[in-house]
Amino acid sequence: MAEQKVLAANGNTMVAEAYRQAEPDVVAAYPITPQTAIVEQFDKYVAEGLVHTEFVPVESEHSSMSACIGASTTGARVATATASQGLALMYEELHIAAGMRCPIVMANANRAISAPINIHGDHSDVMGARDAGWIIFFAETAQEAYDNTLVSFRVAEDKDVQLPVMTTMDGFITSHAMERCELMDDATVADFLGTRTAREPMVGGDHPVSQGMFASVGGAYFNLKQGESLAIDSVKPTIQRIGEEWAKICGRPFSLVDAFECEDADYIIVILGSSAGNARAVARELREQGVKAGVLRLKLYRPFPAAEVREGLKNAKAIAIMDRSDSFGAQYAPLGEDVRCALYPMDGHIPTRDYIYGLGGADVTLDLMRQVYSELQELAAGKLDQGKHYLGTNKAQ
Repeated sequence: MAEQKVLAANGNTMVAEAYRQAEPDVVAAYPITPQTAIVEQFDKYVAEGLVHTEFVPVESEHSSMSACIGASTTGARVATATASQGLALMYEELHIAAGMRCPIVMANANRAISAPINIHGDHSDVMGARDAGWIIFFAETAQEAYDNTLVSFRVAEDKDVQLPVMTTMDGFITSHAMERCELMDDATVADFLGTRTAREPMVGGDHPVSQGMFASVGGAYFNLKQGESLAIDSVKPTIQRIGEEWAKICGRPFSLVDAFECEDADYIIVILGSSAGNARAVARELREQGVKAGVLRLKLYRPFPAAEVREGLKNAKAIAIMDRSDSFGAQYAPLGEDVRCALYPMDGHIPTRDYIYGLGGADVTLDLMRQVYSELQELAAGKLDQGKHYLGTNKAQ
């Protein structure tokens, strides 16, 4: 295991360091809270000559992704970062990046979507992009944001993948909070990442191909979209392989899902991102009281790790699915829908309750987690209804 530098850092700093070590050929970006420090810090590295990257300060997030797509088609290593309304403004280009199989890496500091205006962390922005064809990681900590970012470059550029990757962390909670982190040396990272994309450039190579052409009737568009779907559906083994390779180098474990005390747990919380720490703290507390509590945290969200979710939840008596976003007009929120679909092939029915929590950066306290576990015990006993419920608001359900 290579020696690493220990430092106090936040998620933005660690992602900027990962970008520096990956040394993209092109970074095109526009600042938006709470990710601004990523591109500011990286631009400083460019100005100081620490990286030989073409940094393109564009006029909008739509333009940043457009520039990234153009650069990626030449075979360049490309990265950017955004959040909230910026990610929403990219929506058109997100689909184009995936459809053109551009291995772009983008950090997203998860943040609420207006209206009303709110700059704090929830998952409303990234959930709006969950069906755009991007691989999506969720980091719990600044350290994991760093590790996920380096893994993302290898995954995106793998010859059997060639898809864009969104590596996300919760705005302000992970992007700005300081914690103990470990930074790998530059040479080891360079060896891990290897050369740029293995694909021959679509533009400027020996065998250029047309891009952006009209796919007329007759099935061309349909067939290409099926190919895109098959591509992302098949990448889990590659992600696992590359993640395990990095884990051997850095000494930190890698898995698609983090199952905490789930083997014998009666009551399990399923969650994404930074709030998992509070859930685990309460689960430990309950274990000391004789209550078998567990936490299933998803690190990979797209493609959805359905088999791993089923394995982690198979012994539960009741499940709480924690959504830091909502799907207005739908029966369940995004994670709630995905988990329920994953559980559908299982024999028997596990009572499941969907909680909407922490929108707009609302506090996620230990008491709220205690409430969830308490209600799971009532749910298992048939004393509570299932469905979608808001946690921690002052409005009646």
